[in-house]
Amino acid sequence: MSQDIVADALNMIKNAKQAKKEIIKVNRISNLLVEILKIMKQKGAIKKYKIDSKTKTVDITIGDLSECKAIKPRFSVNKSQIEKYRRRYLPSRNFGTVIISTNKGLITNEEAQEEKVGGCLVAYFY
Repeated sequence: MSQDIVADALNMIKNAKQAKKEIIKVNRISNLLVEILKIMKQKGAIKKYKIDSKTKTVDITIGDLSECKAIKPRFSVNKSQIEKYRRRYLPSRNFGTVIISTNKGLITNEEAQEEKVGGCLVAYFY
């Protein structure tokens, strides 16, 4: 296992989807991963997730998802560069989501362009 909890979890989700599994258990969680799961649930990429605080694991039910990956290195972008990276990581316009870490917390690329803020690219999914 690597040191990047987010990358490991997103990789596990992607591999489970390719293996046609519905539910997976991630053994390592972090606050950043929980925030990413919230955004993925809002967008329908995962149906639900349940955090077990005693064992520090999370059970994830996969929804409508084709691809999800962490972005490494975590590029710092300003508001004018978001579109360039959206085109790099997502397959087409209005399809998929790039998650950006800002001083207002984790937000999607659409929210970042509306609020005209930049930040660090964390992950993408579609």
